[in-house]
Amino acid sequence: SPGEPQAPFSFPAPRWPVECEVIQETIEHIEWVPPKPEPFCPPMGAEQPMYSLSKEQGTTVYHSSPAFQGSCFTRARVGGAPGPLSSPAAPLEGPQDTTLLFESRFESGNLQKAIKVGPYEYVLMLRPDLYTAKHTQWFYFRVQNTRQEPLYRFTIANMAKPKSLYGQGLRPLLYSQQDAQSHGIGWRRVGTDIRYCRGSAGEPPLFRLSWTVRFPHDSDTCFFAACYPYTYSDLQRYLRALVADPVRSRYCTVQALCRSLAGNSVYLLTITSPGGTASKRVVVASARVHPGESGGSWAMRGFLDFLLSAHADAQLLRRLFVFKVVPMLNPDGVVVGNSRCSLAGRDPNRAYGMALPGSFPGVWHLRAMVKRVLAEREVMLYCDFHGHSRKNNVFMYGCDASGDGTGTRLRQRVFPLMLSKNAPNKFSFSSCKFQVQKSKERTGRVSMWRLGVSHSYTLEVAFSGSTLGGRKSHFSKEDLESLGRLFCDTLLDFCNPAPAKLQQRLVEADVLLQRQMGREPGSGGSWSDVSPSELESSTSGSDSSVSDG
Repeated sequence: SPGEPQAPFSFPAPRWPVECEVIQETIEHIEWVPPKPEPFCPPMGAEQPMYSLSKEQGTTVYHSSPAFQGSCFTRARVGGAPGPLSSPAAPLEGPQDTTLLFESRFESGNLQKAIKVGPYEYVLMLRPDLYTAKHTQWFYFRVQNTRQEPLYRFTIANMAKPKSLYGQGLRPLLYSQQDAQSHGIGWRRVGTDIRYCRGSAGEPPLFRLSWTVRFPHDSDTCFFAACYPYTYSDLQRYLRALVADPVRSRYCTVQALCRSLAGNSVYLLTITSPGGTASKRVVVASARVHPGESGGSWAMRGFLDFLLSAHADAQLLRRLFVFKVVPMLNPDGVVVGNSRCSLAGRDPNRAYGMALPGSFPGVWHLRAMVKRVLAEREVMLYCDFHGHSRKNNVFMYGCDASGDGTGTRLRQRVFPLMLSKNAPNKFSFSSCKFQVQKSKERTGRVSMWRLGVSHSYTLEVAFSGSTLGGRKSHFSKEDLESLGRLFCDTLLDFCNPAPAKLQQRLVEADVLLQRQMGREPGSGGSWSDVSPSELESSTSGSDSSVSDG
């Protein structure tokens, strides 16, 4: 129970599929906030040199692909593949050889192949999600043997999505080990001449992301990433410090909700003030069901940091609610560097409600836990933290059924509307959607709503940044973590026993919906019988296609 001494909790090293080679080095990065906002890159259009590579063109300087024994996951072990490591990188011919040395066989790393097509030009191929042939979006890899003076060009030739924020100014992230050690500088946005366009003419089509960059130092060790990495080991370090803290551990217990396919713990945090919990309502939050959406983990960390703090509002939240938090639903996918899937080779956010606990243990046990809690008390709100690769800003998806009354449909929109007021330079209420599409029935958001959670949402955090409040800049880690605190602020506003603020937002939501229907507010028209699809665009809301999973 919260407040009682906890038994020692172990945090074993990550378990990998036995096909995966893993280097022994520990990869860690310092945390750093840029002194000023990092602007988007000016759009460059889609035109770029097109490479149609054959085996004879270019020189393969890195090739790492797991040696699959079959088409599905079989077993895992700490450290991945047994035995000595192979050498996927081509050796340097001497000190004058300027070829970059690539590596991605570390936690959350993803790079399958690098082909040198010019003195300082490389075409890269990402590894599809394990046990699939698709979902290439997340990248995270290391380069060594850098030179400071040349302008390098990198082209990732097998991106999966036809649209991307890279076409709207999103820049990749770079981390320089020399800058981190000498100047305390961490991840930063880099890249010029950034282009995103269709590449192959086959089916399904592939897309190319290219950028140019100068490295800050000679002979440096650098990393590139799609978003700030947040690994399973990062989470374990965070939880280890939490369990060891005599103050925070009084009102937070850490348990294993279940084990993943590879045997990694899916951690469950229960947060509430010591004492009786019988009258308390429950709030459930989760993140990283999609492993390539690491921004969700940074927002989740901000949520936990605030909720576990000594702030008066955090203390009030702990007195009012029991929080059930699963900060990493898909640890296997995070460990191996997948973009979307678990080791089942499927999207676990299309598996809620399926009777397959052995294939999708994280989402199955989360849903089962919520179902048990609902039998005893009200679950007031569920939120699943995600990242989005095609739309700027932060926004939410909710659940609106046309059969519901006007008041219910308005209340579905109040929490996102309140969050937009608390985060006006980050959160876009106009980007929120509430339509329940048939293809989303097995998502966490819709599944929890069908169980009886009255307010069930997906929080979408752009991979890029904000275009609101005069901003046109990337999100920093500080921005992402602040979302967690603002989420907590909004919970208190939403549950304020004084009805004035809630009533104000209900009226405002009604006005916004009337305008969406092309009616003047106060004209007397009713929209309670209007379908959700008529209230908003019919385009797919989530960062996926109907066929995902």
